[in-house]
Parts: sequence; structure tokens; C-alpha cells
Amino acid sequence: MSSSSSEVIADYLILSLPSSTNAREWLEQSLNNGKQPLYNLKIPDFQSGTLDSLVQVSEELTKIDQQLGSSVTKVIEILNNVTETSGQKSTTRIVQSRSIFDYIQNFQWNTSKYRLDKPINQLSQIISNEAITLDNDVRSSFQNYQTAKSNFLAADRKKNGDLSIKSLHEIVKPENFVLDSEHLTTILVAVPNNLVSDFNKTYETLTQFVIPRSAEIIAKDQEYTLFAVTLFKKFQQEFVTNAREHRWHPRTDFTYNEEVLNNLRKEFDITKATELKLKNDLIRLAKTAYSDIVASWLHIKVIRTYVEAVLRYGLPPQFDNYLIKFEGSNLKNLSKAKKELVQKFGYLGGDGFSNNSNLHEYASLVDTDYEPFVLYDLEIV
Repeated sequence: MSSSSSEVIADYLILSLPSSTNAREWLEQSLNNGKQPLYNLKIPDFQSGTLDSLVQVSEELTKIDQQLGSSVTKVIEILNNVTETSGQKSTTRIVQSRSIFDYIQNFQWNTSKYRLDKPINQLSQIISNEAITLDNDVRSSFQNYQTAKSNFLAADRKKNGDLSIKSLHEIVKPENFVLDSEHLTTILVAVPNNLVSDFNKTYETLTQFVIPRSAEIIAKDQEYTLFAVTLFKKFQQEFVTNAREHRWHPRTDFTYNEEVLNNLRKEFDITKATELKLKNDLIRLAKTAYSDIVASWLHIKVIRTYVEAVLRYGLPPQFDNYLIKFEGSNLKNLSKAKKELVQKFGYLGGDGFSNNSNLHEYASLVDTDYEPFVLYDLEIV
């Protein structure tokens, strides 16, 4: 699971060893000087099938494991993104109504949902399909929320921006305009306050047929003064072009129309309500998805551990499974613990792993990520 954009709050090593190693006492007392919390991982007996089928399903499980790990990270990123903006960010991780740590450390296979009489490949597909559907639902919901948020921010700028950009529906009145005239029109111009003197001196000469002394102050804020100017429609575009050259801001986006103004009055409230509803829907969905995808992911980890243990240690399944927890300041001990595990149980992988110096010229051919026993990471972000 990638944690590049999320902080790891805990990490578990999932370890499976042949029962003959009697490893529990050493793991409790000697690994990292006995400082690492150790838990039994209960793995049920699955329908193993043939070794050939297990090799095939092993490759598929690796992909599913990585995919679900990425899904969990994405859901957390989305939750943080949405809750950060409203100051609700929480690091609480709830899975099946319990803390994620309680869920992992006391894991029980969900036999009512995932019946153990089904072949492993069927179980893994059922579990992964459910999780991926949820992942897609969250991503789609997030996209809808982002669109609603953009619409609301645009409406908010119109409502609360300066006079060069804000919606004017609450500012203008019918008497500010020449309405229903065949030849005359009224243009609104937002003039920077430091250029008002220049505007008053020059607006009448900006083009032909500007009505003298027609400029009327409609509103003023810290940045701009909004004027209404009346002129002949024929010269409207020329006036607009010349006004921009003076660094004024003609509000060509605005035309006085009662129906449009009524819609603008509603726009802010509608976009705000939509954004809030979609945000709350998304938070609920993402929390549910997190719970279910993490549960699915751990079930896949358990199947993968079982399959790998059978492939390495053989049938009938006689192996012990453990969870080793690292969190807080102990996170830095994870790589140290891995080295201690290899030193202690490296013999399970043959001479090459118990003593790498024996490899000589073949050393570069050994997969450095390959452990001499079954070992997987489970990062919690």
C-alpha cells in the first residue's frame, strides 16, 4: 500500500511460520528485545485445490492486495480532503463499528458473508469485486462533490467578490437603466478607486454619442466604484474596448433582466445547499467504504498468507500465523525487526538466505524483496 501522500499511523507485519519452529516465545521475548506487541492471526482452513491452482491464484492475490491497498489510501485521501476544508479532519479509523486496531488484532473470518466451502479463487473474486465497486462509488461521488464545490465557489465569488466580478443582482435597480429603448443602452463600469478622477474627466469622450453627465454611481467598495453610463447602442462595443484600455472593467456580463436576476438570487442558496448535501453524502459513503474495503483487504491478506504458506510449507496446513504491531516511535524498528526475523528463520529459505555470502556471483539474481518465509506488510494510514 502506498503511503506517499498519507502518514503511516501503524504498521503490522503478517508472519506465517511452520508450527515446528515454535516461534511464539522467541517473538514475544527476543524480537526487538521483546518490545513489539504480538497477536495471533486466526486463519481458517480453505478449500486448497491443486498446487497449480494455488500458484495461479497467488499471482492474482498479489494484484488484488495492491489494488485494495491503493483503494484504502484513496478513500482516506478523499475523506481528509473533504473534512479538512470544514475543520472536521479525524484520524479515527473505524472498521465494522470497531477501531481498526481492534478489528485487525482480533480478526475473525466472516463465514456468513464468505463461505469457506467455496474455492479460494471464487472467494478472492467475490471479495475484490465488492471492494472495487465501493471504490468506484466513492471516486464518482467525490467527482460530483468537486463539481458542486466549484459551482458554489463561483457563486460565492459572485456574491462576495469585489465590484469587478461580483453578481450585481442585489445592487442594481430598474431606475439605474434605460430600459426598452430602441437606440439607447446603459453600461455598467467598475472603475478602480484610484482611477475615478480619470473616469469622470474622460468617459464622455470615449466614443461618440455618450450621453453627457449620464454617469451615475451605483455602488462602491474598497477596490472599485461602479458607474452606470448611458450611450447609443451603436457605439457600445467601441466604448467597452476603449474603457478596457483605460484599465476600467466594463461589466458586459450583466444585462438587466428580472428573470435572470431572480435566478441569480437563488443561485447562491441552491449551490450552497447542493454542495453541503453532496459533502455529507460523500463523508457517509467514504466512511462506510473505508470500513468495508479495509475488511475486504484484510480478508484478502489472510487468503494470500494461507496460499503462500501452503506453497512454501506444504500440505496439510501446519503453520502458525502472527501479527507484529509497530506504531509511533516504534515504526522505525520495522526494518530492524525484519532483519532479526531473517537471521532467526532464514534457514527456512535454504542456505542462500541463512548466509547470503554463500551466493557469490548469484547474489544479484536473488529478489531482495523475497523473504525466506511468509511475511507481508499491512500499513495503516
